[in-house]
Amino acid sequence: MKLLVILACVALASAASLGQAPPSGSNPQDVQILRYETDNDGLGSYKYAFELSDGTKKEEQGELKNVGTENEAMSVKGSYSWTAPDGVTYVVTYVADENGFNPTIEQGPGGGQNRG
Repeated sequence: MKLLVILACVALASAASLGQAPPSGSNPQDVQILRYETDNDGLGSYKYAFELSDGTKKEEQGELKNVGTENEAMSVKGSYSWTAPDGVTYVVTYVADENGFNPTIEQGPGGGQNRG
């Protein structure tokens, strides 16, 4: 059950980063994939990363901990960033594991730092 909750949190965080508006003046249909990497060993570990021409970036890696025990849990670390319509870049760095989803949000110039 814990694994399901953690994966749901990670999925929501990933979806949130993909739904951001592109910088003003750019056409979302003109965004290109600059980099896409993925690696999944099929045994509980994976990593992936992508970068788009609008400045959006995402990197994540996960691994299954305590395999075969009652404490088996997925541990995920990652980050995503985007540039908001006002030109400010936001970076969310997170860890999702048996202790829950723990993000740190950083705001570019003119902004502070907030913890989730």
